Amino acid sequence: MLLLSAMHMHGGDIYSLAESLGIPERKVVDFSSSINPLGVSRKIKAELRRHMKYLYHYPDNECRRLRRHIARHTGVDEVRIVCGNGSTELIYLTVRALKPGKVLIPVPTFSEYERAVRTNIPDCSIEYLYLDEEESFRLTPDRLSSVLNDHDMVFLCNPNNPTAHSISLEDMERIISLCEERGCTLVIDEAFIDFDPENAVTGLVRDSSSTIVLRSMTKFYALSGLRIGYGIYPAGMIDRIRYYKEPWTVNSLAQRAGVIALKDKHYRRQSHEYLAREKSFLEKELDRLNIKYFPSAVNFYLIRHERASEIVMRLREHAILVRDCSDFVGLDSRFIRIAVRTHRENVLLIKGLKEIIG
Repeated sequence: MLLLSAMHMHGGDIYSLAESLGIPERKVVDFSSSINPLGVSRKIKAELRRHMKYLYHYPDNECRRLRRHIARHTGVDEVRIVCGNGSTELIYLTVRALKPGKVLIPVPTFSEYERAVRTNIPDCSIEYLYLDEEESFRLTPDRLSSVLNDHDMVFLCNPNNPTAHSISLEDMERIISLCEERGCTLVIDEAFIDFDPENAVTGLVRDSSSTIVLRSMTKFYALSGLRIGYGIYPAGMIDRIRYYKEPWTVNSLAQRAGVIALKDKHYRRQSHEYLAREKSFLEKELDRLNIKYFPSAVNFYLIRHERASEIVMRLREHAILVRDCSDFVGLDSRFIRIAVRTHRENVLLIKGLKEIIG
């Protein structure tokens, strides 16, 4: 029997840092979780206040209204959509329902793919495809083709966490075709795709029989505390997925927030404009400090620095939390991840980095 002694480390643990420093949680400046710095939209806040009186009732187990809006947003038949308590629930659900025997995971990437397999299918074989730092950890169709043999499932995070790289639609089309030809289920995790919508694959998978697309509404819409995500499954898989899914995992407030988020074009436009300005600011400041960062298509950066461990510890002393990436397969203690935050917070981070490395 497989025993896991501890949960994998993730960003966003403001609670432990606040406790260790003896300060309120609101005093922690969190660069470790890659959440939209604009926060929850005014429209969502207003909707949640209005919906409080309905908390007496169970949530809609089928997420009917939310699925209808997701279908309009993506152009996918709502019958193929399953909503979950964040996309992480759907990662575990997918593995539990499909029971792969051999899985391929390009790394570095999100750790929950491995954990979902090991906790649900202990006898499943997991193979890593180590991506090259010299190529900014980019995955190409040719590289995948060279190692894809008798695998049942491939997990592909796009845009990728923690490297911030997006695979182009042209390459994704080749990867989807490759997996279909070799009889392999491809799970594309698009948790960060709203930050890079031009590379969304929904238009490529409408007729696919073996490609699954998972999305989170936590990151872009700043709904971490509510937990909301959805999966788009091939028609031939949907009954099995629904059979294995637990009931009532998406609460009423999350469902309402999801509907409002999908309708809010102004928030999406405002977010992209704000992030573009702040990314430009951060890149100029990191260049001035001679800090190596990898090209980013999203709202965070992967940074490599020989003193990364010291940077993490000394920023923590000032209640600034960044993501230590030493626990990612394929990375080491030289790597950290920083989110793009508000301008005031970004200035604070740069000031802290200047004090540490000069």
